Amino acid sequence: MANRLQVHKKKKWLRWLNIALVVYLLGGITLYFLQDYILFHPEVIQRNKPYNFSEKTREINVAADEESNINIVQFLTKDSVPRGVVLYFHGNRKNIGWYAAYASNFTANGYEVWMIDYAGFGKSTGRLTEQKMYDDAAQLYIMSHTIFPADRIIIYGKSLGTGVASWLAAKRSCKELILETPYYSMTSLLQYYVPIYPVSTLLKYKLPVHTYIALVNAPVTIFHGTADKVIPYSNAHRLTTAMHPKDRFITIENAGHNNLNDYPQFHAVLDSILQSR
Repeated sequence: MANRLQVHKKKKWLRWLNIALVVYLLGGITLYFLQDYILFHPEVIQRNKPYNFSEKTREINVAADEESNINIVQFLTKDSVPRGVVLYFHGNRKNIGWYAAYASNFTANGYEVWMIDYAGFGKSTGRLTEQKMYDDAAQLYIMSHTIFPADRIIIYGKSLGTGVASWLAAKRSCKELILETPYYSMTSLLQYYVPIYPVSTLLKYKLPVHTYIALVNAPVTIFHGTADKVIPYSNAHRLTTAMHPKDRFITIENAGHNNLNDYPQFHAVLDSILQSR
């Protein structure tokens, strides 16, 4: 009788183990095939639909290759001769229109802002990949460098865009690299949310910010809030291990992921960079 009871318990335990294994495998498969939907939340806009920005802008559509185009909005200054240009790489939501409100942080200081939409965001077309983001960023830099020298180009990344911005600054010369709410790497960030899966194997988007900023020759300034619920402060702070002595990690107490713009400390440091010679 005791043996039969033990066999029954063993079968029951194995049945639950099999169920747990199936659920785990299904979760891994879902993570792999739906990662683009998890990571990116674009909003597509018809190319003929105009933006209605309060600031003076110029919109450009550039053919990236035979199958895709890059949509760029240039926010212009009131000055006849701008001090420089900020190449702005935005986060994972919507499109340029969602981030346009931040352009005045730079135009008020005499800098043009060139914002790019990633493939599949806004009016940009093509298939989104990590390499595609890098390629489009490089093309944006080449365009800006025909007008502005490297010491008048600031590369700026926000959230998702910090990976793209860091890569570009590691490859091209610039006045400064500024990162707002960055991650150590996309792999480490997703591993934080799903620690039971081999994220480094499953994830197609690595975006190793820590690797790139170690290669940047220009000064690097990082802003991050201690109350960030999207990219934990602890994850971003790991970047200090890859930073050079000239670089700065600016901690903004109690700030979240999307409200650094509400804090005077953020503006004081940003303005000091933009107003420096």
